[in-house]
Amino acid sequence: MTLSGAGLGLRRGLLAPLAEHGYPAAGAESPAAAIDFFEIAPENWINVGGALGRQLRAYTERHAFACHGLSLNLGGPEPLDETLLAKIRRLLDTHGIAVYSEHLSYCSDDGHLYDLMPIPFTRAAVDWVAARIRRTQDALGRRIAVENVSYYAAPGREMDEVDFLHEIVAAADCDLLLDVNNILVNSVNHGYDAAAFLDAMPADRIAYYHVAGHYDEDPGLKVDTHGAPVIAPVWALLQRAYAQLGVRPTLLERDFNFPPLAELLDELAQIRTLQQKQHQPALPQRHVLAG
Repeated sequence: MTLSGAGLGLRRGLLAPLAEHGYPAAGAESPAAAIDFFEIAPENWINVGGALGRQLRAYTERHAFACHGLSLNLGGPEPLDETLLAKIRRLLDTHGIAVYSEHLSYCSDDGHLYDLMPIPFTRAAVDWVAARIRRTQDALGRRIAVENVSYYAAPGREMDEVDFLHEIVAAADCDLLLDVNNILVNSVNHGYDAAAFLDAMPADRIAYYHVAGHYDEDPGLKVDTHGAPVIAPVWALLQRAYAQLGVRPTLLERDFNFPPLAELLDELAQIRTLQQKQHQPALPQRHVLAG
């Protein structure tokens, strides 16, 4: 099944509230049709069997899904984890999931760092990461998307992040998962124009979008948490993305501090409203005749 509309990250903490709302849904006529697709982190579901495994299967049989990886370490110095790649492919194939994405970051070096660390924006890093993405695509038998990440330092910078992203997706021949919230977070933390950054993204490479909430540590520091509602400037940036880059499926990320499911469904409705607004033709101008 292909992605469309507005999706939600499927977290285990949401399984009970979702069940109360009729998920997994039997079809579009179900009262549970307010969520167009789901996204999971494959690392959280690899080798999961029993009741949880059956629950996931019930979802993937009835809903479109994407997988968003957490620990492939695309930018790291260690060899790619071929065992993990094989497990991810098995999960994707078993559940018929065509869309896989990963963070454009690194997360291990002689041990897992338990964080998404920024890749230096250098020409050497472009070559290194692009080769690892190409290998990942070969191993998974799929074109993948890489996500622009939030970061709090930019060591060894030789080029702008915009140029770095363009060169990565071109050299790797992969797609882009554009995280709109991360653009806003980084624009505040690093002092650049979020709208200009967004406008410079390669529209033809965008597979889908992410939106999420974040935490304001102070006026000049935002922390990407996925634990709060989406704020107005992020909604405005998403609307701009639809207008400038095109409407794509859009995933709402919420990883903890879950509100009542109805509040998440309201945020999904907001995504859908912005998508539909962009698709609506402009109203003709009314001309007033001078008397």
